[in-house]
Amino acid sequence: EVDKCPTVGNLINTAFEELCEADLIQPTFVTEHPVEVSPLAKPHRTKEGLTERFELFCYGRELANAFSELTDPVDQRERFEVQAAKKAAGDEEACDVDEDFLMALEYGMPPTGGLGIGVDRLVMLLTDSASIRDVIAFPLMRKDEGTASLLDGE
Repeated sequence: EVDKCPTVGNLINTAFEELCEADLIQPTFVTEHPVEVSPLAKPHRTKEGLTERFELFCYGRELANAFSELTDPVDQRERFEVQAAKKAAGDEEACDVDEDFLMALEYGMPPTGGLGIGVDRLVMLLTDSASIRDVIAFPLMRKDEGTASLLDGE
């Protein structure tokens, strides 16, 4: 896995996911993620290379992801271009350059933040389900025997 990590931030994130994530049983907020794995998050105000982002973990599962949104159009374009290059190289989680979003930033988007709490993940916690497929509410997202699913990449 180490050979597949192009930066220190990616290495830190991979090490956390492989060595720590499953052991976070008590509700735990993990803060200050590396900038390389947080393409939409604002840089940390005092800690270079980190972002203003947190994730909530409980019973070894991520329940929420939140961050202060990056509002600097120059920085955001650079991050989008890095993401687009990763996507072109085969990274399925990477995104393209979003010109509409960049235009909104250039016009002067106000400071914003986001919080994503997956209801499906909360239901997984409450029902002690090991797989998101066990609790997903939309039949087209489920994989039937011999058919493809929209979740095959997860």
